[in-house]
Amino acid sequence: MDFHGIDLNLLAAFDALMQERNVTRAAARMDVSQPAMSAALARLRALFGDRLFQRSATGLLPTPRAYDMAEPVARALREFESVLAQPERFDPGAAVLRFAIGLSDYPAFIVLPALLGMLAREAPGVGVDVRTFSGRDDAVELLDAGKIDLAIGVAPTVQESRILSRPIMHDVFVTLVRRDAAQARRKLDLDAYLAMNHILVSPEGSRYGVVDQALADHGLQRRVKVTMPQMFAVPALLREADLAATLLRRVALHSAQAAELVMFPPPVPLPEVVFHQIWHRRNDEKLSQRWLRDAVDRVTAGFR
Repeated sequence: MDFHGIDLNLLAAFDALMQERNVTRAAARMDVSQPAMSAALARLRALFGDRLFQRSATGLLPTPRAYDMAEPVARALREFESVLAQPERFDPGAAVLRFAIGLSDYPAFIVLPALLGMLAREAPGVGVDVRTFSGRDDAVELLDAGKIDLAIGVAPTVQESRILSRPIMHDVFVTLVRRDAAQARRKLDLDAYLAMNHILVSPEGSRYGVVDQALADHGLQRRVKVTMPQMFAVPALLREADLAATLLRRVALHSAQAAELVMFPPPVPLPEVVFHQIWHRRNDEKLSQRWLRDAVDRVTAGFR
């Protein structure tokens, strides 16, 4: 296919390379040989006067020019495909397909069970492949690479025009101690809080979290005894150790140890945490994807 001297298949090759960040996988995506994809990359570099992708230990890294091109090229390809494609229809009750969903720890426990229940009732032929991520910007990489259709987590740190999101639920922090702890029998004021040893939940492995920042703003510091990457393991630890942990409220409510723990408001003000569903602009108009996002909205309506 040729348009003003440009082979439009090269744009498809560029899009595959952006999604896969690997020549071999991009070739498989386009059903061509690896030498053919390498040749396409060489032609792309000559056409645009830029290397477009740099090799690294983790795969191909797009250059700034490639990032600038990515969304316009993907949009143009989608629009061209829409001209050739039959009008999309989506009947959830009859559909047989799989969605890939990226979930951080919290929505995997809080949202996923209700979502799977809704799929079982309304879309029994639909399956789900779950991909986990920890860093809030990891979702963008998974969406860019086409590895997930939708992510649920805290909004990315940087707003990108190709990445869309909307808030679906929020939660607040509480401080937990086991019911037989001395602090459980009286008000957990700031002095008592600072006198305790603490568990810090940090998916990224940091020893400094939102609580520590709030304390530092007042010139204070807590004693962090244990750091943990998974928040839902913490209630079981609190049952066995004389420690405190400041977690999101629904973590405590959904734990098997809820009856054995006492919940206090944190002694310093902490921000509310808002969770979003996050998707790539290329999936914005697809009926199946819109139905999935609507399903997430419905199952999280009670969490707002």
